[in-house]
Amino acid sequence: MNLISDALAWIFAPEQWQGDGGLASLLGQHLLFTVVAVLIASAIAIPAGWAIGHTGRGRELAVGLAGVARAVPSFGLLILLVLLLGVLHKPEAAMLTFVVLAIPSLLAGAYTGFEAIDRKTIDAARAMGMTEWQILVKVEIPLGLALLVGGIRSAVLQVVATVTVAAYVNLGGLGLPIITGLNLRRFDMVLGGALMVAALALVLDLAFAIAQKAAVPRGLGVPSKKKTFQDTDDSITREREMS
Repeated sequence: MNLISDALAWIFAPEQWQGDGGLASLLGQHLLFTVVAVLIASAIAIPAGWAIGHTGRGRELAVGLAGVARAVPSFGLLILLVLLLGVLHKPEAAMLTFVVLAIPSLLAGAYTGFEAIDRKTIDAARAMGMTEWQILVKVEIPLGLALLVGGIRSAVLQVVATVTVAAYVNLGGLGLPIITGLNLRRFDMVLGGALMVAALALVLDLAFAIAQKAAVPRGLGVPSKKKTFQDTDDSITREREMS
């Protein structure tokens, strides 16, 4: 308990939030790495996932590549890319690492969102004379949006956790207090940095959970028990009146 209280005291100390190396600056760096990496990965993975889900082609290849990307250790990939690109290109190596790790979740969320749509809905849209582009934009993307947001949610959490290792190559972020604290044997700093990363992940997870729920099209949600019971009572009442 003393370590936890010391870590909380370290986090809430006013001096820890000041200056270029303060927690406010490190939090901004952490979020910047996360946002940029997810945006780049989204520009690559989401169109590819939509194309796979719409055409049904290339799914096996996508699953295989996603599995390989998930199996790659993030720290090992970061160090490898730093060695390959050179020490002068550490930000590029780190960003490439984060993008590679974000792509599998985004790709899976994009094409599984389309695959979850009832094929009868797609056939009905074609029977109405919709073009393939209209089906994609007006039917598949709206109906598959919730699973896509789930994929973005997973990718964001993956990147938030991985950005922590960027401190090993002196790129800042909330991993810096953890690395510095380990070197200085300041375990209150180590735990404080870990708590900051955990709190950021929880806040982002909650935000995307709300967004994912809001992305479900009206009418596709599971009805509540209260509504179901009310509908049953109404139908029974109508049957009695008819009899």
